[in-house]
Parts: sequence; structure tokens; C-alpha cells
Amino acid sequence: MAGAEPSDSVAQALRPARRVVELTGGGAAVLDSYLSPVRYRGWTTGLRYEHLQATGFAPQHWIRQLTVGAGYALVHNPARSGNKMHVLDLAASWTLMRRWRLRPAWQLALGPMIDADGGAVYNPSGSNNVVSARARVSLGAAARVSFATRLAGRPLTLSAHFALPVIGIWFCPDGYESYYEIYLGNRRGLVHPAWWGNRFDANITVGADWQLGGTILRLAYHGHFETAACRGLDTRHVRHTVGIGLGGDFVSLSPRHRLTVRP
Repeated sequence: MAGAEPSDSVAQALRPARRVVELTGGGAAVLDSYLSPVRYRGWTTGLRYEHLQATGFAPQHWIRQLTVGAGYALVHNPARSGNKMHVLDLAASWTLMRRWRLRPAWQLALGPMIDADGGAVYNPSGSNNVVSARARVSLGAAARVSFATRLAGRPLTLSAHFALPVIGIWFCPDGYESYYEIYLGNRRGLVHPAWWGNRFDANITVGADWQLGGTILRLAYHGHFETAACRGLDTRHVRHTVGIGLGGDFVSLSPRHRLTVRP
């Protein structure tokens, strides 16, 4: 978030926020050995909402970011023989970051993150197993760097955001155990600890926010990488998408500080 960062009592009271909604689209590659031993490739599309705001307790130095997204992908087997899979993705993350102004135009932010994602992969050509459910909750770290400049006389903010889950829990059935067996009562060992030894996830966003009056136009790249191995099952989800979004900057008052204006 670039722009106003007042240095007097106004800075303690005002809490600038940036809200942007994006439409995303791009390519996806999915390997889910619960459904198929081969990697499927295709296209993906989705919606993404981001809320980036200064915190109430120290708005000059701390920011928080909420991201919520939903996506759908249609992927095909390598032979393009008609076999395809439908993929539904839901994700949300919340990050608290301490920011530093390195130079007048540069800002760096680092902090902890909690995120969750889930969804399902459906293979209509499957036999015993036609659906693979996905669910994960993790704690991790996030970093953000931004650069403020101008384009055609209007403010332009270039930014890069990197999110890395570290530990958590996730759902994984016992090998090729069917969901019908789980329904009948075989529910032991379905939740597993997640760490870099059995799972690695990462999310990267590089974007540009161009402020046109009260409207922000965003162009961004999003990269999602997911690799997991458990009980003989391998899962690899990769998405590369481009997002086009609209949003704006809003200002709210911190309940912990009073706004004083000197004549």
C-alpha cells in the first residue's frame, strides 16, 4: 500500500485500506494419484478479493491483509482422449505484517500468516474413486515489497507478495480407501500434520495498482504451488494466472486514537 502515511496525530487515527476484486484466468496442472496416476493440464478461472489495511494499534508500522478466493479448473489427460477432471478451489488467508520504509518510494513488510484452502477434484471417468476432497489449515510466513511511482501523472504501486505455509494439518485418506468406507466408519488417520517433509505450498503475487481518481486498476500475476505426499498418494497442483481487478482506497478511523486537527 503506497501513498499517504501522515506523521502526526492524523497518522494514529486514520487507517487507510485498499480493497480490490479481481477476475483471474490462466493455466493449471493437476496430479492427484487418488484419481489418476497421470498429470492433467488445462485452464482455470476464478475470483479473488483482497483487503489490505493499516492496523488499529500501530497504523504507521503494522498492516493486515485478508485474501479470499474461489476458482474452477477444467483439465484434460495428456492423450486428450476425452478424459477430464473438474477442480474446485476455495482459499483464504490472513496476514499481520510489520512494515519498514526503506526509502521514500520503497516499503518492506514481514509477518506471520494463517491460511486455509480446500475444494474437490472430480473425475467423471473414475471407477471406484471419482472425487478427491482437499482441506488444509496452516501457519506460515509472508513477505511483501512495494515501490511507489507514477504513470501518466497518476500514482502507480508495484508490489510482490510471497506466502509460505510452514506447519498445519490436512486431510488425506488411507491410500486408496474409498469415501464409502470412510462413511461406514473407517475414519482413523484421516488428519495428518503438515510440514515440509510431507507437504510444500507456496503462493506468489506480482502486481501493479494504477490509481485513476478514486478507482484503482490492478494487473497481477498469481502463482500457486502445492505438493503433498501421504500414504502412497501424491498430489501436485500448479496454477499460473493473470488477474484484472478494480478497487479503491478507503480511510477509517482507529478506535484507539482520536483525530485532532490543528488550525
